Amino acid sequence: MISVDDYRERITALLGTAPATSLPLAAAAGLVLAEDVLAGVSLPPFDNSAMDGYAVRAADVTTSPVTLPVADDIPAGRVDVGTLEPGTAHRIMTGAPLPPGADAVVMVEDTDRGTETVTITAEAREGAHIRRTGEDVVAGTVALPAGTVLGHSHLGLAAAVGLAEVRVHRLRVLIASTGTELIDAPAPLRHGQIYESNSVMLAAALRELGCEVDVVRSVVDDVEEFRKVIEPRLAGADLLVTSGGVSAGAYEVVKDALTGQGVEFAKVAMQPGGPQGSGRWQGVPVVTLPGNPVSVLVSFEAFLRPALLAALGHTDVSRHQVRARLTEEMSSPAGRRQFRRGVFAPSGREVTGVVGPRGGPGSHLLAAFTQANCLIVLPEDVTSAAVGDEVDVLLL
Repeated sequence: MISVDDYRERITALLGTAPATSLPLAAAAGLVLAEDVLAGVSLPPFDNSAMDGYAVRAADVTTSPVTLPVADDIPAGRVDVGTLEPGTAHRIMTGAPLPPGADAVVMVEDTDRGTETVTITAEAREGAHIRRTGEDVVAGTVALPAGTVLGHSHLGLAAAVGLAEVRVHRLRVLIASTGTELIDAPAPLRHGQIYESNSVMLAAALRELGCEVDVVRSVVDDVEEFRKVIEPRLAGADLLVTSGGVSAGAYEVVKDALTGQGVEFAKVAMQPGGPQGSGRWQGVPVVTLPGNPVSVLVSFEAFLRPALLAALGHTDVSRHQVRARLTEEMSSPAGRRQFRRGVFAPSGREVTGVVGPRGGPGSHLLAAFTQANCLIVLPEDVTSAAVGDEVDVLLL
């Protein structure tokens, strides 16, 4: 068997770095910049008023009160602004371009709000209430460096410096769930059949990371049918993720179809999720997961999620891990790292909190996963843990 850590490294190396692609800003949230974003314009792009008020020459307002004729009116968006002559004022709105000749803005609260003449009741200070060109960003400089995880503020900045799209890391992932017993809802079930759920879970998890997803559901346990359905879609994928068909049974379609085709199958020292496979098929990276839904989710958390995040350019790829005291006894098979669904509650004591398992260790108990907020991790050399023992907890 291969260890969880070694297998995670294998999958991370297999995925490498995701290719860069250009996406509209609205589609790039949560993704990682593949290239620096250079500012096409300065921010602000011109000297402008930070207040509603009056543009003046500070030398004309050295005492108060003082009354000046209002020679012009400058709303935001005006592009034909004239020069401010000595001894006059221009009424100006927030964001409007500062007229040549002006070196201060008096806020409207310090005036009588006049439109023909204005009486100013506070002394003007040179540079007051003026936003200078390039004060935030200078044209031609790096506004956002490569490696930035794009949040709403980053996308706003990209738009403000003149970009409509950005270059980001993105993976196109083809998901295939296998098993003759699988039926797509809402078709009626016959005895011996189950509703397919793995592709739904995987697609949601991958989209949450920013992957583009294509899904093939419920492929029957027939090698020729598997190849017929999957091969034509490989050309459009950067990664193939399958579920089911990788164990030691008689109808392991993924294992049968991909053995000798560049994909290696192995047992990983973990519970659940032991049977795994990875490699390249027709040049496309492939990760094959077990079929039971909890095995799929644990496998995703243990090695696929961190490998995907690394491929997508993230530097923080791990779930937050804490220590907590057990509220129930637990047992684990020797030589395997056990991942149990759990409920964690924070505590102000010497450890971070307390935790207890939710549901049994069975890899079919999906409802228990929906009630969990963490995974309790028992290492390979631990076969039992008592109430009050400290354990590692991965917060979900």
